[in-house]
Amino acid sequence: MACSHCGADSPKNKNFCVECGKEIKKNKLVGYSTKINDPAFKKYIKDTKTWSLLFAVILSLIVTISFYIYGETNNEMENPEALFIGLIISAMFIVIALIQVISINKTKTFDGVVIDKKIEEHSRRRHTSNNDYYIEEYLVYYVLIKADNNTISLRAEDDDTVFNYFNIGDKVRHHGKLKTYEKYDKSNDSIIFCNACSSLNDIEADYCFRCKCPLLK
Repeated sequence: MACSHCGADSPKNKNFCVECGKEIKKNKLVGYSTKINDPAFKKYIKDTKTWSLLFAVILSLIVTISFYIYGETNNEMENPEALFIGLIISAMFIVIALIQVISINKTKTFDGVVIDKKIEEHSRRRHTSNNDYYIEEYLVYYVLIKADNNTISLRAEDDDTVFNYFNIGDKVRHHGKLKTYEKYDKSNDSIIFCNACSSLNDIEADYCFRCKCPLLK
């Protein structure tokens, strides 16, 4: 680590320059943040699970009631057949929400490194209201991360924000229950992603402007 006073290199574990003896000011934006242990993240994860289940229950009730009313007012499908279909769809919403909650608990934290970035041109059909279609061109941005003998791909369509944020060779940490990535070296960045809600923040900020969780730096 270079001394800001005399320019001499000192071992990273030294707090004072080996040449001039003055204190070495270490960059706080280098390294994985210990703020990940802040109680705000545990609360955010708990709230996410709660809202996921609550939304599924509300949606299930709406579907069940809607199918029941349909069965009572329409001759094409009567109750209990309509109600039965509504209950099946409602159960699917509940199961999906439970799977999401379980996946949050099972996702592991791991370290990796960015090994490649690439941009691909794609096209797809877009249908119009006149039963016609047109061809839409779009770009897909990929950031490839190597971790535990696996390659993980971060993908975004027509949005190069994440693509530009990461550089090949960057060390990253995937925070399991949050399912987001933290860069090891943020010293050259002007922005930072919130590891809770993924909102984009200024690097000078200490807390996310949206969810108020600490920014990992």
